[in-house]
Amino acid sequence: MKAAVLQEANKPLTIEDVDIIDPRAGEVLVRTSCSGVCHSDLHFVDGSWQLPMSCVLGHEAAGVVEAIGEGVTYVKPGDRVIMSFRPFCGKCYYCLGGRPNLCNDPEIGAASASRLTWNGSPILQFASVGSFAEMMVTSENGVVKIPEEMPMAEAALIGCGVMTGVGAALYTAKVPGGSTVAVIGCGGIGLNIIQGCRIAGAANIIAVDIMDSKLEMASQFGATHTINSKEVDLDEAVKEITKGEGVEYAFEAIGVPAAATQAFNITRAGGTTVVVGMHPLGSEISIPGPAFLQEKKLIGCMYGSTRFREHMPKLIDLFLQDRLDLTSLVSRRLKLEDVNEAFRSMKAGEVARSVIEF
Repeated sequence: MKAAVLQEANKPLTIEDVDIIDPRAGEVLVRTSCSGVCHSDLHFVDGSWQLPMSCVLGHEAAGVVEAIGEGVTYVKPGDRVIMSFRPFCGKCYYCLGGRPNLCNDPEIGAASASRLTWNGSPILQFASVGSFAEMMVTSENGVVKIPEEMPMAEAALIGCGVMTGVGAALYTAKVPGGSTVAVIGCGGIGLNIIQGCRIAGAANIIAVDIMDSKLEMASQFGATHTINSKEVDLDEAVKEITKGEGVEYAFEAIGVPAAATQAFNITRAGGTTVVVGMHPLGSEISIPGPAFLQEKKLIGCMYGSTRFREHMPKLIDLFLQDRLDLTSLVSRRLKLEDVNEAFRSMKAGEVARSVIEF
């Protein structure tokens, strides 16, 4: 099969012929229909996070089940599915506690290292998905079935960016109606945090970015106020909007430690700051200690705190009811050979999401 292979950080991906196994017991083989190109992939392309090389990136995808391994009962060939980059084992501490997004079963990672080969040698499948390829094998617990009326490009985006962003608002922060919130970073994740806050009924949604093009998109997705923090002082601008109080919920969605500090600083006493961005390895967030006497909370977010078999179908329902805008997120539809162009346009702030179609 054709796959885009990352051989070295800060180098273009190359299109190669990669071999994939038949599904083993408990696994499913999925023909890729669409794959989003997510900023999390870029973190490995630009070297801010490391993976064993070489690897097939891509983790935000939808496709059609081609074959199933022994013992698989949840899906059958022909079923349309969204892939999850956090398959659950169903037996660890986190799964049994209702937090499968934090599943840490080492067997899941080991399986991802044994499904693909290139030139006769094993090659890593990123995040149990590896969707920059024509086919994917994953655990039965790494897919969720979707209805026939759900378009594949929009479905793919639910696999990461939409679920993470909307989930950060609805399930991690549990934003209540009437709230005042701020979202720092209006890329793919930030736009979906804004959507999640809108769905939750937030009264004031402040979008913060340094690119006017992204702030324009933020307004389209539900932001009531926009701040270009490159042009104005963020703290002062938020104080003006909130009458000096600060926001009740602040979200950091770009993976920059200084932005997380900013988010905490604009959060009012008793409020909550949610770090959603994927921060570089070794980085640290600086927070003023006395602020905790104001009962301000700083929390993290993994995959929108999702129980994906429960929450993804709910997001599909919202989309089919025209209450969640996924179509506008699809800025460009490209082919696998265009994957490096997709990363370029992402870094340039030209797109909400590029989608690779197979």
